[in-house]
Amino acid sequence: MNLLTDSQHRVRNGWKVGGFILVFAALVILVNVLTKAVFHVPHVGMVFNVAMSTAIGLGASWICLAIEKKPLSDIGYRLNGRWGKELAWGILAGAGIMVVTALVAFGAGGFHWTRGLGTLSTTAWGLLLFVIVGFNEETLFRGYLFQRLVGGLGEWPAQVLMALLFGMAHWNNPGMTGATKIWATVNIALAAILLGLCYLKTKSLALPIGVHIGWNFTQGNLLGFGVSGTTDAKGLLQPVFASKPQWLTGGAFGLEASLPCVIICGAAIVALLLWKRSSAGPSTAQAS
Repeated sequence: MNLLTDSQHRVRNGWKVGGFILVFAALVILVNVLTKAVFHVPHVGMVFNVAMSTAIGLGASWICLAIEKKPLSDIGYRLNGRWGKELAWGILAGAGIMVVTALVAFGAGGFHWTRGLGTLSTTAWGLLLFVIVGFNEETLFRGYLFQRLVGGLGEWPAQVLMALLFGMAHWNNPGMTGATKIWATVNIALAAILLGLCYLKTKSLALPIGVHIGWNFTQGNLLGFGVSGTTDAKGLLQPVFASKPQWLTGGAFGLEASLPCVIICGAAIVALLLWKRSSAGPSTAQAS
């Protein structure tokens, strides 16, 4: 048995995954050095940081795909009319999940809304940030790495592994303590499975990117909740929490740390599992 290649003399997906991680790490180090040495900006804004991370993820993907003699579009960036429609539907779906979750917590007496401090400017900046975050995290977690894991391990082993990695990436976020840590971890893992299914059903990154954008932007800049504990968004609305258990609303961490979100996200996963798409197109993660 050849550990490097399969019976068709193709490099095994495990080596491709390892290569992507090494290329990504090398690019992170290079960009950090250049940022400090050339621009003299040791502490840059969140938007710039996330934009740089997105560029690194795309660059690492492009390098690994180029070695395989494949274009960047192969991982789900075929930018056409269908891609735009799926992005729009994803944004609406992500927003819908957060709105329904918030209404359930509101109906249970977990909080009430007041007028928030959000302005047109803060809302626009929030949208820009979360658009970049959506592209960044989906490129990293549902792009080349995930697709090669699917090719090597199969869909559900890859889903479970990426859910664990996605949860670990958020593990030390502010507010991840006590019961909140448990509910937030469960929700983030479920979100990873939901986003993975969005890719697997469409073989495109448009739907998962859209869901990610709609989820974060609606939760933070529209409804006024925290987003994974990392933002204190000035929303158009502002929740005022009642003296109810924190699992009902997620508290400062955001709706992602609530029981209603577990239920709604679980329902969305079931809906995706039942969805039969007849025109998903060819898979971009061939087994090897």
